[in-house]
Amino acid sequence: MKNIFLSLSFVISYLWVTGQEQKLTLQQCVETGIKNNLQVQQSDMQQQSDEINWKQAKLNLLPNLNGSVSHGINQGRSIDPFTNSYINQNITTGSYNLSSGVVLFNGFLLLNSVKQTSLAYQASKMDWQQAKDNITINIILAYLQVLSNNEQLQQSKNQLNLSKQQVDRLETLNQQGAINPSELSDLKGQYAGDQLSIINAQNALESSKVTLCQLMNIPYNKNMELEKISTETLATKYEDTPDKIYATALTQLALIKSVDLRKLSAEKGVQVAKGALFPTLSFGANTNTNYSSAANQETFLNSTSVASTDFVTVNNTQYNVMKQVNNYSSQKIAYGKQLKNNRFTSFDLSLRIPIFNSLQARNRVKQAQLVLKNFQIIASATRTALQQNIEQAYINMSSASERYKTILDQVKAYSESYRIAEVRFNSGLGTPIDYLTAKNNVDRANINLINAKYDYILRIKILDYYEGKPLW
Repeated sequence: MKNIFLSLSFVISYLWVTGQEQKLTLQQCVETGIKNNLQVQQSDMQQQSDEINWKQAKLNLLPNLNGSVSHGINQGRSIDPFTNSYINQNITTGSYNLSSGVVLFNGFLLLNSVKQTSLAYQASKMDWQQAKDNITINIILAYLQVLSNNEQLQQSKNQLNLSKQQVDRLETLNQQGAINPSELSDLKGQYAGDQLSIINAQNALESSKVTLCQLMNIPYNKNMELEKISTETLATKYEDTPDKIYATALTQLALIKSVDLRKLSAEKGVQVAKGALFPTLSFGANTNTNYSSAANQETFLNSTSVASTDFVTVNNTQYNVMKQVNNYSSQKIAYGKQLKNNRFTSFDLSLRIPIFNSLQARNRVKQAQLVLKNFQIIASATRTALQQNIEQAYINMSSASERYKTILDQVKAYSESYRIAEVRFNSGLGTPIDYLTAKNNVDRANINLINAKYDYILRIKILDYYEGKPLW
């Protein structure tokens, strides 16, 4: 067993290490986050609870069936359950009952309760889906932030390499006395600044990884690598309009389906409350039997003539009057026979009419109507908020697209300026100030381009989410 355990531990460790070396995709991160997220798990349990309530509401339509058994010992003077007469002896008794009942009509309360709980269960499933959608959006945002910070780190490293090459070149020239020492100092200052940028970029990258791991609810892994996302959509224009996106979202989004189902469930809740105002017609059936240890059965044996205390006189002679006496033998009645002989069955119809119960039923109707009104307001407000969010998301997407295109042109222009400044500086015609200015401009533009690119991708993902499109 020990060897098996060690072998299994080795296999698990190997799979874990192998898995860590692979790049995580966006889909894998989302699926892991959904599986481990607390809110998603709680929403899942809530929809399971509502499913149980719905099934119970359906079962409430069926007749009930209950049985009871009682056994006792009576001492002294008591009533014999078999003969219903007083006896003075120790006896054991038994009583058995089986009863059933069903509601025939109660203002359709039970039927409307089934519909109400069914709608609540469907709404809970939509809430569960919405919880998964929420964690999906958050993980996409964190995933893109990791990719963005990783590219910024690579860009900072490229900037550092260029600065290092220039510092090495100027140190050689300075040793030869071919340059002003201040030029070398300026480049060393730029080199130190680029090193600081790497430190900041590395810290931002690790912080974004921590955030992503927290959303997935897994331990932080410093060596975690993510698969890059295709940027083909950056060259295409988002075709759908806000109105079309909103119309699609109304039919696709779990949030809208949930509030609509909650509203319908509240409508059925009003009907359930009104059902308590109607009479309740019920049908019941009952069967009983009992047992007593004092129960005896008399069996006829024969008849004999015996002298009585009465007499007659014949010729001055008294003769006793003879009378006929029947002789019986007493026997205990068997247990099973008593249960069979003592069985009786009853059926009944009952009508319960609510006349006055402190107006509880009517006040429940008013409370249910307030709940319905609240869900109607929530449904309307949710639609308004959704439309506003889509309009804002579309504006943000359009702005991000224009910003990305503008910064892309800026990078091209600054790259050309930097190329010229580098050639002039390397040939001794340009000053360090001109070179550093051109370098800082192109470095800043490249960082801004990375931010703009991932911001645009995020805005597209948000609109895709509203339309129910695949997010990976």
